Amino acid sequence: MEGATTTMLAYDAPTANSAGPARSHGGRVFALHEVPRRTPRPGPYLVAPPLAAPPTFEGMVGSAPLMAELFGFIERLAPYPTTALITGESGTGKELVARAIHRLSSRSQRPLVVCNCTTLAPTLIETELFGHVRGAFTGADRDRKGLFEAAHGGTIFLDEIGDLPGSAQAKLLRVLEEREIRRVGSADPTPVDVRVVAATNRDLGEMVRAGEFRDDLYYRLNVASVHLPPLRERPGDVELLVRHFIIHCNHKLGRNVTGITAPALAALNRQTWPGNVRELANVIERAMVAATGNVILPDHFPAQVRCARPDERTPPPALTLEAAERDQILRALDAAGGKRIAAAKLLGLSRRTLYRKLDRHGIP
Repeated sequence: MEGATTTMLAYDAPTANSAGPARSHGGRVFALHEVPRRTPRPGPYLVAPPLAAPPTFEGMVGSAPLMAELFGFIERLAPYPTTALITGESGTGKELVARAIHRLSSRSQRPLVVCNCTTLAPTLIETELFGHVRGAFTGADRDRKGLFEAAHGGTIFLDEIGDLPGSAQAKLLRVLEEREIRRVGSADPTPVDVRVVAATNRDLGEMVRAGEFRDDLYYRLNVASVHLPPLRERPGDVELLVRHFIIHCNHKLGRNVTGITAPALAALNRQTWPGNVRELANVIERAMVAATGNVILPDHFPAQVRCARPDERTPPPALTLEAAERDQILRALDAAGGKRIAAAKLLGLSRRTLYRKLDRHGIP
């Protein structure tokens, strides 16, 4: 093993002289380097090459046909100033879509202002969105810009737009129609050049029929509709997302988790994920906190994940002798704290046989 080389995924600050292909993840640049691979020193501090990062689109991971279609539409939509409405269940990544639309647009060098409409106090919504002038109300001791003015030249993302009260809906409609705002306490309009991207996990069409949302505002917002499918409708994406979150959490937690066993992955594939991608991310982070070794096992998941019955819509994973052997080796390495000699003893194998099997199964 001494003197061999292996490809390592390492963080480098981007420089003009950086060599080799690079991948981006979460705003960082990862460069591929060929480095000597030495025989690991026995002990719990075994360092192994990280998992291969899955391909991403503007920070989003997915290879299901629905996601490929979504990514293509975002690329086509982004260059235009068209107002967009992003829909989807909670946890599907609506803010990531909004950020992708902004980054791929000609406004990318200008601000992206994020506003969660559920956090706006009812008495302060107008001043938060449109600002106020000095003396407009008690405590207004100076002029103050609102979020729309702060986003001038860029994009404003109005998350959970379905929770906006009726009075604020009327004011927002006027902004969309006239492209100008009026600060609270002022009669003078202020022009704003802002692209509006809104998002909701509610059915705005049903809210319009129930009289809970203005129909004219709904049609103004829903010029370009972007729907995010739930994770349960994205077959095959769970494994890609798991790899993505393991790499992310390795950096966040200072861990060196290098894999997940087949039974653990099967347990994740059995879930319907009501909390979608956000829920999966939380489960993986919890598992990496619970893991004592460098492999995620089913025991590292909460009970509701471990004990879930297979979903009839999800075909069972293929089980072969090769997969079973690989899984058993990973379990032995985890139980031995990464010590290969100890793992070989647990498996009843010689060290040479174990090393041969590690190479065959691609286990670092």
